[in-house]
Amino acid sequence: MTQTDAGVEFAQKLSTNRRTEEERAAILANPGFGNHFTDHTVIVDYSVGEDGKGSWHDARLEPYGPIMLDPSAAVLHYGQEIFEGLKAYRHADGSVWTFRAEKNAERLNRSAARLALPQLPPEIFLEALRQLVGADKEWVPNGEGESLYLRPFMIATEAFLGVRPAKEVSFRVIASPAGNYFGGELAPVSIWLSRNYARAGRGGTGAAKCGGNYAASLAAQLEAEAHGCKQVVFLDEANDNAVEELGGMNVFFVFKDGTLVTPALTGTILEGVTRSSIIQLAEDRGLKVEERKITLDEWCEGIASGEITEVFACGTAAVITPIGKLVDGDSVIGAPDAKAGEVTMSLREQLLGIQTGAVEDTHGWLTRLA
Repeated sequence: MTQTDAGVEFAQKLSTNRRTEEERAAILANPGFGNHFTDHTVIVDYSVGEDGKGSWHDARLEPYGPIMLDPSAAVLHYGQEIFEGLKAYRHADGSVWTFRAEKNAERLNRSAARLALPQLPPEIFLEALRQLVGADKEWVPNGEGESLYLRPFMIATEAFLGVRPAKEVSFRVIASPAGNYFGGELAPVSIWLSRNYARAGRGGTGAAKCGGNYAASLAAQLEAEAHGCKQVVFLDEANDNAVEELGGMNVFFVFKDGTLVTPALTGTILEGVTRSSIIQLAEDRGLKVEERKITLDEWCEGIASGEITEVFACGTAAVITPIGKLVDGDSVIGAPDAKAGEVTMSLREQLLGIQTGAVEDTHGWLTRLA
């Protein structure tokens, strides 16, 4: 048993059917993204008692396997669900570390508040990561750009039909070895401009990390793929076609004077941990960073005039990915053969270096897991 500062003890039931070393090696040789999962999962349950008070209990590590849910479980009917994404990196000495996990714990609780789910003590969140990575540390790859992707999530498990917050909830963590998110050599990606769909609206769940936001982006993503694009970007038509974010990433613009501009957080944009880290690293370099409205017109005109010299997307899975061109119907903004920009790649190298232990962590962003 391991007890957290929140008074929750973690029991351990190790799998008796772990993948062999050979099976694991075959997977790690080409992990892809989100295709394979480690041998264990962590679960912590929550319930509201007759006195109306809720508590977290029955924390445990157990073999990875299917979730048993009643057909009337609230998550299946009312979408009470949130999740997080972060990575564990193997350093040169074999130790395993994660990056700014406390920020993911904070964001999980902001998402929970928006979806009327219970707050999870951050120490339980962090201990759940330690439990899982400690049991499955052999799954952390050591190839360049590779990591163990960690997926904490919270679902409403109470069996009932009725529109109210569930009184029974499950917090879980699973893990998946990850290679390059977009596959192959890093190169600028093509982005589709969505004219028919919106990712989120004011007063909605755009600032929360919940599955419904991603489900709402999938129709636009299919459009993007049909036009040869890797991702889709959404606009706020009610705000001068202000650029919001990609389907799963924030976006930055580099101006010729060195200024970085990223869309301001208006309540419809998810506040990315990678986004905030880039802002800090850029400011450390003495670069000016502006969080403000940037419109589609400014993007188009900036590329045409040379005022905007680089555009990149960022997120936990992809880290930093250069954007080569924006496809708007039959129009193309940017050069199809654009190269990754100097600022983009320099920030990516520094951020990955901190995460993997190759660059000094001057901000105390790393937490050892194993």
